[in-house]
Amino acid sequence: MIEKFILAGDTPLHICDSEKGDKTVVLLHGYLESMLVWEEFIPLIYKQVRVITLDIPGHGISNINGTVHTMDYLGDVVSAMLESLGVEKACIVGHSMGGYVALALLERHPEKVESIVLLHSTPNADSEEKKKNREREISLIKSGKKELLTHTAPQAGFAAENRAKFSANIEDLAEIIHLTEDEGIIALLGGMIGRKDQNQMLSQSPVPQLFILGKKDEYITAEVAEAMVKNHPQAAVKWMENSGHMSFIEEPKACAEALLKFMGV
Repeated sequence: MIEKFILAGDTPLHICDSEKGDKTVVLLHGYLESMLVWEEFIPLIYKQVRVITLDIPGHGISNINGTVHTMDYLGDVVSAMLESLGVEKACIVGHSMGGYVALALLERHPEKVESIVLLHSTPNADSEEKKKNREREISLIKSGKKELLTHTAPQAGFAAENRAKFSANIEDLAEIIHLTEDEGIIALLGGMIGRKDQNQMLSQSPVPQLFILGKKDEYITAEVAEAMVKNHPQAAVKWMENSGHMSFIEEPKACAEALLKFMGV
């Protein structure tokens, strides 16, 4: 993997690119993460496909551009990144918040999307309750209490029975939060609050679609996930039986196999 900074439009972007492969997959990380979360997953796929990861602006060491990073803006950044790298089409894998970015890319730049994978993500807009929770997080960060997130968010991503096994990964995620700039977190929270429902757009899109869902996910519960699957019969579905919200860490081989099979490699 070659690590570098590029300009995606007018946004400086921190990326990694394996630069080799007939097909390309872009891995978009979730909220309170960075491209570092993919380090153990990439070795399972990079020999079969070209792999591109990035720090989504506001997280990692990519730029912060204003007080709110809308999903539309981030989708445009990913499109500009692909253009800058000379990639015509890619399979876009979005984990959690990264899925919201992937959906915005699909809506705004469908010609760039060969296929889309919602990895523990959803086309649903935030519920009123979820919006209020995000607003509370913004208030928490503005009052200088970001460290509280490091004690709760990383653990909650894993199935309860997996937390001891993946304690090192949980510590790594806590460190990522610690290093993430407050302004970047607030910008992305604002973007998620304001995002629109993408169910109709996704239903009408002709691109191949895959949902990877965790049976023990506490963020997207099995009940919510099952309703999503029912509403999108056009999408292939892979249930990860022993995963929470982080199957690419909790069941990496099964997750990689599902992705590569979906991509036809």
